[in-house]
Amino acid sequence: MKSYIEDGALVLADISGFTEFVTATAIEHGPPIIAELLAEVMRELSPPLEIQEVEGDAVFALGADRVLVPPARLLHVLHEAFIAFRNRQRELEADQSCSCAACRSVGTLDLKIVAHHGQFLRQMVGDRSQAAGVNVVLAHRLLKNGLAGQRAYILLTEAAVRWTGVDPAPAGLVPHTERYEHFGDVRYFVRDLRSTIGASGSPAGNAWAAHAFAN
Repeated sequence: MKSYIEDGALVLADISGFTEFVTATAIEHGPPIIAELLAEVMRELSPPLEIQEVEGDAVFALGADRVLVPPARLLHVLHEAFIAFRNRQRELEADQSCSCAACRSVGTLDLKIVAHHGQFLRQMVGDRSQAAGVNVVLAHRLLKNGLAGQRAYILLTEAAVRWTGVDPAPAGLVPHTERYEHFGDVRYFVRDLRSTIGASGSPAGNAWAAHAFAN
């Protein structure tokens, strides 16, 4: 495959509480639970996104502009990925067949999703496809942010918000600005999923859905 540049969405879905969970639970049960939860997220992301890599407690996925039509479709995909994670988590919590630490503490896990939009380079490294470029680096950097105390959220960069056309305030997206080395000030918007997901009839939920299903 020849290297080529593409425009699209860069998405990272990362399990919050992963390190504490796997270090405090049995290896026979902890990692398989993480794998089950990530698998549910991956089923919702792909298609239309393409799973680029599984990175321990996170999934890295790409969605080319030519595939995500209309762009606001991304909002629905991210929303459904979180719902799938939460539903499977509740199923695992309800399973009383095992009393090990892993099975009893699965409820401590959460999911955070970062979405950015921009150009990236597709290339081959050996026999593996790889996405590279400054936007790939930035998307990963955004997993390390100043959102102390927030463990379940969707973070959209300003570029992603512009591309999807979502109106931040009605959709429950709160603006933040953070400084990153080599990038300077990066503006992004955050939707707290613990307070807004599943709130039937909430203004934030309705606005999000309106954008997701537009056109």
